[in-house]
Amino acid sequence: MLPVVALVGRPNVGKSTLFNVLTASRDAIVADAPGLTRDRQYGFAQVGPVPAVVIDTGGLIEHPAGIEAQMREQTERAMAEADRIVLVADARAGLTPQDQFVARELRRSGKPVTLALNKSEGLDADVVAAEFHALGFGNPYPISASHSQGCDALMEGVLAGYTPDAAPAQDTSAIRIAVIGRPNVGKSTLVNRLLGQERVIASEEPGTTRDSILVPFERDGRAFVLIDTAGVRRRARVEDAVERASVAKTLQAIGEAHVVVLVLDAHDTVAEQDASVLGLALERGRALVIAVNKWDGIAPEQRAEIERQLALKLDFVPFAPLHYISARHGTGVGELVGSVVRAYEGAMRTLPTRELTRTLEQALSAHQPPLVHGRRIKLRYAHQGGRNPPRIVIHGNQTAAVPEAYTRYLSNVFRKAYDLFATPVLIEYRTDANPYAARRARPSRHGSRRVRSKASGRR
Repeated sequence: MLPVVALVGRPNVGKSTLFNVLTASRDAIVADAPGLTRDRQYGFAQVGPVPAVVIDTGGLIEHPAGIEAQMREQTERAMAEADRIVLVADARAGLTPQDQFVARELRRSGKPVTLALNKSEGLDADVVAAEFHALGFGNPYPISASHSQGCDALMEGVLAGYTPDAAPAQDTSAIRIAVIGRPNVGKSTLVNRLLGQERVIASEEPGTTRDSILVPFERDGRAFVLIDTAGVRRRARVEDAVERASVAKTLQAIGEAHVVVLVLDAHDTVAEQDASVLGLALERGRALVIAVNKWDGIAPEQRAEIERQLALKLDFVPFAPLHYISARHGTGVGELVGSVVRAYEGAMRTLPTRELTRTLEQALSAHQPPLVHGRRIKLRYAHQGGRNPPRIVIHGNQTAAVPEAYTRYLSNVFRKAYDLFATPVLIEYRTDANPYAARRARPSRHGSRRVRSKASGRR
């Protein structure tokens, strides 16, 4: 599974800025004021030698009161979830008693800790690091999160020992399915139904595990691996806050999967957490299938309104099919599996360059891109740049000016043309080099003479 890295430190040392750099996002709110981050923030690392899940935290305070106590609880949960921890300190402020307190707490966690000295730009690295050696976490990494300096080296140190192929060997022909969703929506019941046995413990208590489990099985002659993030704990442990369902483990499951199945409860509305996790799966480029569970308990006269509400709230993933199922009774589960197989085949499909270019030409003929400063955007040819998700690279001129709406149009054209069912289609543009640019930039000794000759009609 993907390693989990937690960013921990006292408030206002730049943890959220570092989180945004590592995840290549602006998900964490950043300002020159302490205490902005209260809940844990999760994202996929885009910096470092291997994929990872990064957790931003609000920070540890020795004597918290009010909201600070909740911030500390969230930070402690992140520490418990993490495989590696980055202690972020302020190089310009020097070693403070608060830093020393955080370091003591991290030593108690027993997790590997790497020290990052933020705001180190323009400072002598050796001088800055000298007093921080007293914390006992080895050589600190001087970084500047606001300038994206030193972050690559930091993550290489943090993830030392992990390699892209460090995951246990898996059947590469098996379809890996991540079953995700809020607590108590029926994820484990669905897993048991797919497996045909009581493989995981399904409980009425919400939030029954922190760990994901991988369960290989076979159905209709196809090999699958279920990555279950659902209820596998016993009731006696439900009260343990650290044992509640972990978003980090859900993100790990998404990162390992070919297809993500989001389970919703038909009796509930789509919550912010559902949309957030679905957005992370979309960001990761995974094929998506949505299972609306407990449909058998919905009165027929209410179903049309529920379907309308779901269509409105899930309009940002219009390509994701919805299946109305009863995991307990098995209704609709067979069709759900059929969609998973079709989604996997679409996400892994090989797309020949000649056919992609022909489809691009047909799309351009049907609907030309708009003019930019009076000039037409020219898209010349396309080829495949990756799978899971399908990535289509389009070459042309003025590609930076292609509107987002036109990119969506092309994505839909390619999805329909090649049956890229239930999967996002990523369009990547590349601007071709102008072969005449160097000639234009190089002045000619005979430039004025050529202009006169052209004007007079002589060669």
